[in-house]
Amino acid sequence: MNSNAQKRIKRAIRHRRVRSRVTGDLERPRLSVFKANRHIYAQLIDDNAGKTLAAASSLEIKSKAKKTDIAKEVGKLVATKAMARNIKAVKFDRGGFAYHGRIKALAEGAREGGLEF
Repeated sequence: MNSNAQKRIKRAIRHRRVRSRVTGDLERPRLSVFKANRHIYAQLIDDNAGKTLAAASSLEIKSKAKKTDIAKEVGKLVATKAMARNIKAVKFDRGGFAYHGRIKALAEGAREGGLEF
């Protein structure tokens, strides 16, 4: 098995562990983050209803800035969309990724946008 496959499997195991503890509802949805090589995605999920309440990604931001700066903007964007739906508190789901770099920048941007977690 090559190292990329092992990396994906280990992330999936970490994500499964996080998801066993973190669930969102309508009052406090789950802020789920996914990071690809080029883009970063965030969505607010009500796990009880199985619905996505709001979503934002780096695809919506037209900027040539660094990836961490774009991640912070995505965090602010998802916070703005959450505030429009009257959502102030969320549970953070880092998706099995380390709380570092772009994931941390997105979380800080969401906090700056007014979300509490």
